[in-house]
Amino acid sequence: MTTEGTRGRLLVIDGLDGSGKATQARLLAQHLTAQGRQVRQISFPNYASDSSALVRMYLAGQFGDKPDDVNAYAASSFFAVDRYASYKTDWGTFYQEGGIVIADRYTTSNGAHQCSKLPPEAWDAYLDWLFTYEYKLLGLPAPDAVIYLRVDPAVSQQLMTSRYHGDESKKDIQERDLEYLERSRRAAEYCAQKLGWQTVECTEAGRMRTVEDIGRQVLALAESVLE
Repeated sequence: MTTEGTRGRLLVIDGLDGSGKATQARLLAQHLTAQGRQVRQISFPNYASDSSALVRMYLAGQFGDKPDDVNAYAASSFFAVDRYASYKTDWGTFYQEGGIVIADRYTTSNGAHQCSKLPPEAWDAYLDWLFTYEYKLLGLPAPDAVIYLRVDPAVSQQLMTSRYHGDESKKDIQERDLEYLERSRRAAEYCAQKLGWQTVECTEAGRMRTVEDIGRQVLALAESVLE
């Protein structure tokens, strides 16, 4: 059994849909591995696992065709259980033995997406519940840093449409609900400021910055945490 001093580091790349989280998580993992560090990249939801069954049902609209049909606490539980299963069966030991884990989305995504279902005056109470639930009651590790990829909403929509080659039917219930996405953006901005996330501005003059340019900034932020 390892001691607390040997635990690893958990760096989270977060942002709304279309922000390039998966790409930047992959690039960061590659850069840190090239430096000789022990690195694992993970992603949530873990669609390849049975643990994501409720998440998949929710996003497919089986509990209602709008995100608000499932309340913030129920939806949060779906995603939390998926993370718990992943931690227990996949990356927990690696992390406890000192490895660096790069997560594409984490508990922080619940913060943005589920806060948006609540009135702003209820956000702080929800966030307190969320982090107590996942980090203390379930025992998941809290991130050492969260890097938030901020994207202009109009650019984000263009990127998601391109992802599905213009086929809107391929979007899940969150992706196709523009009003919900705008609420989520406002909630994410609040979370980033309140919780001290490191924000990377990914758009400039109505266009995405290059993947390489964004990646250099993400790497610099990660290295500052790992020093």
